Amino acid sequence: MDNQRNLLLAVALSGLLILGWDLGMRYFYPQASLSGQTEVVATGNEAPATVTAPGSIETGTAASVAPVDLATALAAPERVRIAAPRVEGSINLVGARIDDIELKDHRAIVDEDSGPVQLFAPQGTPEQYFAQFGWVGQGVTLPTANTVWQASGEALTADNPVTLTHDNGEGQTFTITLSIDDNYMITAQQAVSNNGAGPIVVRPFGLINRTSATASASTFIAHAGPMGGFGDTIEYGPDYDDLIEDGTHTPEGGAPDWLGFSDIYWLGALIPGEGGDATAGYRSLGNNIFRADLIYAPVTVPAGSSVTSSSKLFAGAKESALLDSYRDNLGIQNFGKAVDWGWFEWFVKPMLWLLRTLYEFLGNFGVAIIALTVIIRGLLFPIAQKQFASMAAMKAVQPKMKAIQDRYKDDKQKQQQEVMKLYKDEGVNPLAGCLPLLIQIPIFFALYKALILAIEMRHKPFIFWIEDLSAPDPAKILNLFGLLPFDPPGFLGIGVLAVLLGITMWATFKLNPTAMDPVQQQIFNFMPWILMFVMAPFAAGLLLYWVTSNLLTLAQQKYLYSKHPQLRAQAEKDKAEQERTKAREGK
Repeated sequence: MDNQRNLLLAVALSGLLILGWDLGMRYFYPQASLSGQTEVVATGNEAPATVTAPGSIETGTAASVAPVDLATALAAPERVRIAAPRVEGSINLVGARIDDIELKDHRAIVDEDSGPVQLFAPQGTPEQYFAQFGWVGQGVTLPTANTVWQASGEALTADNPVTLTHDNGEGQTFTITLSIDDNYMITAQQAVSNNGAGPIVVRPFGLINRTSATASASTFIAHAGPMGGFGDTIEYGPDYDDLIEDGTHTPEGGAPDWLGFSDIYWLGALIPGEGGDATAGYRSLGNNIFRADLIYAPVTVPAGSSVTSSSKLFAGAKESALLDSYRDNLGIQNFGKAVDWGWFEWFVKPMLWLLRTLYEFLGNFGVAIIALTVIIRGLLFPIAQKQFASMAAMKAVQPKMKAIQDRYKDDKQKQQQEVMKLYKDEGVNPLAGCLPLLIQIPIFFALYKALILAIEMRHKPFIFWIEDLSAPDPAKILNLFGLLPFDPPGFLGIGVLAVLLGITMWATFKLNPTAMDPVQQQIFNFMPWILMFVMAPFAAGLLLYWVTSNLLTLAQQKYLYSKHPQLRAQAEKDKAEQERTKAREGK
């Protein structure tokens, strides 16, 4: 009866764990983040988007703009092409907006024919996301959102900057010179020439305006939304919902090093120029439109003089090595932390570096993950040897422990004291067997973060049906591996890798010495199949790592059993005793 009760209890707890885990994963870890496809295209009749006129940057007053589809907006003639090594798009001469950015090296979805990621898009489109540079001021007629600028060339390239010019007809000339590097960094040099009768006061600004409709969702492992570096701190927040509620947000960390909007894989950020006295903030404009502001201190421009200011705009993929290079070469403090590595950054980034190195050598990220697993298990092998030696020592003292338990069965405190004395006298550490597991936890979590957050892992295939190692295994059993037209929800989406995980873990548990406690035995019997359901929604690369690790564990256990025959003998003895017990209970 006790064994039956334990079995029912184990089954009930397993069911609760599976259901609770699935609900938790849906809440904290949306499927969009698992798939790595953060691009969500809005459809239907969206509410009119809003933009803010340059002269109202401080107040945030917004004006309505009629909705327009992306193709129509980009077909307007007042555009200057962007043709950089890793970026294509255009600059809108109406309002001097950088509102068309395509990332040539990254596909929108895993399909190779899907086209590049559309990061920036014009105002009024469902994907609205753009940057703008301009001025606010006093005593001067300023360019507005409807100003049509004149361009010095037909295309912005890495070798040829483009200068946008506007003459207000009152003696003031405004210029914005845009240049772009070989990656994703645009430099905007703003100049005002005052040939009028008297002085004027101007404040240069830069802004990023975007909709949250196409934004990545924040998860418990990574923030998505307003983000920036201020002084010595990184501010991951606020969330879009918080910004809607509060209306505005002023960072508290100090002078801005950079600020903007972050998705899981993409970043749009403003970087102030050196020596610029700039302030920063975020604002909700309504209709799920948000703005990041960078505005400089007022500057007086006497008649016959001119002033210049410089800012930078990053619009691209959050490639960790590239962000770190901008930090080192351009002095953008904490720019690499735009990837929300969390507390384990010190471990995750070396793990990612090793993965990238293996990938460059092997040419396949799946094979690189397998090679990484072999390296890790090789480094942990001496610890595994000590674990098995400890297990052998524990088995050797089992009879003495049983005698102590029988002798002091009515005095638990004395029993515990004598057991601890036995451990000390025999040189046995009962916790030694937990050490490999404790070491594996940060390794597993580091790989988990790397697979989900690193752009390097996005849309990377392995073999056969696994086309994206950062997404869950698509070969799900319940839909006959994709033949049936539905996608099993949550924990029911058991894929091939999840099944292999359950089988290999069951095999490793079978090779371990049998637990004396019947409840522990039931837990070990059910644990592999529970984990099969729990891990099914995780990235395929993570399951590939675990399956490979289990296979190596099996080989390792076979070898170490040969070095510690007492463990093998005890395991066979325990198995025979279990079978006898089952036979007796069956009668």
